[in-house]
Amino acid sequence: MIHPDPLIIFAALLLDFALGDPRSLPHPVVAIGRLVLYLDKNLRRSWLNERVAGVLLLILVLFVTIGITWFFIYFLAIFSIYAGCIAAVFVSYTCLAARSLHKESALVVSTLRSGDIEQARIYLSYIVGRDTQKLTETEIWRAVVETVAENTSDGIIAPLFWLSIGGPVSGMAFKAVSTLDSMVGYKNDRYINMGWASARMDDLLNFIPARLTALLLILASPLAGVSTSGAFRITLRDRFNHSSPNSGHPEAAAAGALGVRLGGDTTYGGTISFKKYLGDDLRPLDESAYQSMIKLMYISTILMTLICVFATFVLRGFCVPFL
Repeated sequence: MIHPDPLIIFAALLLDFALGDPRSLPHPVVAIGRLVLYLDKNLRRSWLNERVAGVLLLILVLFVTIGITWFFIYFLAIFSIYAGCIAAVFVSYTCLAARSLHKESALVVSTLRSGDIEQARIYLSYIVGRDTQKLTETEIWRAVVETVAENTSDGIIAPLFWLSIGGPVSGMAFKAVSTLDSMVGYKNDRYINMGWASARMDDLLNFIPARLTALLLILASPLAGVSTSGAFRITLRDRFNHSSPNSGHPEAAAAGALGVRLGGDTTYGGTISFKKYLGDDLRPLDESAYQSMIKLMYISTILMTLICVFATFVLRGFCVPFL
């Protein structure tokens, strides 16, 4: 239950596909987010400089997350092996975001389809970090495709990777780092120092999964009815055309597979920044491109799950020390 287990990973994915992220269920990421807010506020009051405080923030959040997750599963397993298994499946399930990524992005698409661009901008603001108030319809389609491509790596493939390496505890440790990065990993005046350690740790933990995601998107392309050669070519050509050391890999693979061009002017906090282009402008960014991206996301998820289930079955009992 603490170690990687193929049945737990498979059951977690089925739960994610079936339930997504119901707001009625408690979610560990919410608790992690509250812990981050509390520590961020209080560590800033200490004598520590912000870089040291940021390192301490990362360590404390990881320590608490790993400790509570391990104790939760182990404590229930003492009373019942079945309760421990259920706990392990639940923790693993909360690490995955395939259904919720589809659901949240589909809200944007449905409002665009109905012609309500104002509501589409509002829904989009829930899933992207950029300013959405003035985006055109084409820019909204680009943002949706980019966020599905990026989060296929961050929200699905990477958690599956860490679940297969170290079980539910390392999966939740990854989610803690991912949550930290989303909350404090910004290069603005407030977080440039405080969030540095969290951002670098997130880059490190996503290094292999991002590249694996690009490979999976290429492999998924023929099954999704899009261009395999385009995905391969654009990944090789454009994967480093991104400010992030990791995000460019899945986005380039997606752009090549779909035959679209991602990147361009993007506004954050009222400031326009230019993202280098990924892909060629062969096809329009529209609902057809989005639907193909969703197919790629699901097929890549299934391929990754098969790899993880096989790997954990062969290497059963192996786990990362201390996770």
